[in-house]
Amino acid sequence: MASQTAELIAELQSRGLRLLDPSAGLPSRRGGAGPSDHKAVTIDGHTVMVPVHTAPAFDSPFVADAPDEHGHSTLKHSRIPIAQISFPATPRFYARQTADGVQYSHIATLHGRDVLATTVLQTCIRYESRKKTCQFCSIGQSLAAGRTIAHKTPAQLAEVARAAVELDGVKHMVLTTGTPATPDRGAAVLVDSARAIKAAVPHLPIQAQCEPPDDDAWFMRMKDAGVDTLGMHLEAVTPEVRARIMPGKASVPIERYFSAFEAAVQVFGRGQVSTYILAGLGDSVDGILAMSQRLLDLGVYPFVVPFVPISGTPLEGHPAPDPGFMRAVLEPLGRMVVQAGLRASDIKAGCGKCGACSSLSVYETAALA
Repeated sequence: MASQTAELIAELQSRGLRLLDPSAGLPSRRGGAGPSDHKAVTIDGHTVMVPVHTAPAFDSPFVADAPDEHGHSTLKHSRIPIAQISFPATPRFYARQTADGVQYSHIATLHGRDVLATTVLQTCIRYESRKKTCQFCSIGQSLAAGRTIAHKTPAQLAEVARAAVELDGVKHMVLTTGTPATPDRGAAVLVDSARAIKAAVPHLPIQAQCEPPDDDAWFMRMKDAGVDTLGMHLEAVTPEVRARIMPGKASVPIERYFSAFEAAVQVFGRGQVSTYILAGLGDSVDGILAMSQRLLDLGVYPFVVPFVPISGTPLEGHPAPDPGFMRAVLEPLGRMVVQAGLRASDIKAGCGKCGACSSLSVYETAALA
């Protein structure tokens, strides 16, 4: 049963979903950092992010009926009912705003079902140059559209985190950031943010995400400030694809990532350091699996997700990966992760624990069956 669910999720995340009622459930996001152009959907107890605003989604064979009063809907493939799904409701904290009039949803948003996420700095030195920008990134879109603010202060983040926990039962939080023109590559603002959040909500697990800072001492500073897990994202695994897809970020070589991974694992522990890998940008199945094994051997969780072509980015016309390609990666990777003892369920906070952007955690469950 788990393997069937994993395959359905993998296919949905590759092909996307057409909605008869686009307003159903938690509002979908267009542009911005993190999962964009998606809708949160719950399938067989797993809440996942499914593309709904992308080019593949407009022609998807998957269609969701308008939900009933309980948020339940019938998922159809080529008009044939195949599953019952539901949509997480809009969180109550979205209705609030700060004393100076900033909507809470402009400071942090709900991802999946119970994860609070924010981009602390909504600007990035990579994004500001067409020659350096990551071709898949839309970090500037939500800022330009007025759906967020450029810099979330520690006080604002602490206020929203407290409300999200109290009103909506949020269980962990993700702090990511655009890369500033400083040697710490955003670690300093993450330290300040985490310290304020933990002072307000001491038991809320936090993941911080940034490029490897120049000084490994920042890892202990982040942990001391209250960061529980760390994400440093490779995105692509071969130098050729990295240089083509993200020329600015590729200036930080893979070997620097690995020295940073090794240092970070010593601070946060095995399985509490992770990296995002976008499948479908040109890396082969064998290349992704070989890199994933190298990461697992070091104690780093390889969170492999299907690439989603986001409108308004240079790669908006790039095809999403074929579902067969994703199965060829995620099915063996699920077994590899289980064998390494670094399962998503053991991560304290962050994207890997949430798992909504990939079916990897469901393949992990299938590997245990």
